Amino acid sequence: MSTGTLYLIPVPLGPTSPSSCLTPEVLSRIRRLRHFVVEQAKTARAFLKATGTDTPLQELQLTELNEHTRPDALDALLSPLRAGHDLGLLSEAGCPAVADPGANLVALAQKENIRVVPFIGPSSLLLALMASGLNGQRFAFQGYLPAKEAERAKALRELEAESRKKQQTQLFIETPYRNRQLFDTLLNTCQPGTRLTVATDLTLAGEFVLTRTIQAWKKQTPPEIERRPTVFLLLA
Repeated sequence: MSTGTLYLIPVPLGPTSPSSCLTPEVLSRIRRLRHFVVEQAKTARAFLKATGTDTPLQELQLTELNEHTRPDALDALLSPLRAGHDLGLLSEAGCPAVADPGANLVALAQKENIRVVPFIGPSSLLLALMASGLNGQRFAFQGYLPAKEAERAKALRELEAESRKKQQTQLFIETPYRNRQLFDTLLNTCQPGTRLTVATDLTLAGEFVLTRTIQAWKKQTPPEIERRPTVFLLLA
């Protein structure tokens, strides 16, 4: 029996209709799927309901994969694929397998030569880079920086030095309730001429994207980024 296909399904970056950011072709494919691996079942059901799935929600098979999933539980998540069923992988927001535990499932699928198909959809990282005006030819995503102030400042100094050496845009994110602490550390740590982009609530009604030097940021009112999904980018 041939294996199924693993479809990587992007999810809107906030409370908005799937049709606002997913193509009709992608939505049509999602509606036909019956098996899913999701980060949180409750929000995944709400998303699938909004897509107008062809199968009643109670008949869909949803299995969770998140930070609490044990490594030895990953293998079983591929069972529908091995049985010949197509499987959809959903993150909580944005593209699955990017800054997302779904990457581990994709790695297993690739190891078993299972076909992996990424769908087109919103990526906060690429959207932020596009709107930043920073170097889009050479960039690196660093994920989450250390939570402790001293370690965070040290990491930022290293990233700034790397950015200056390679003319490389550095992208990173933070847990939304610590956005302001990270922003303050950036202003207190980076050089005056380093450019910093703050990209908040991308694709949503309150979207905010602004690039200024560290020196210029210090002279204006701080952006309202508390508890709002934000991508930070810097270029020295």
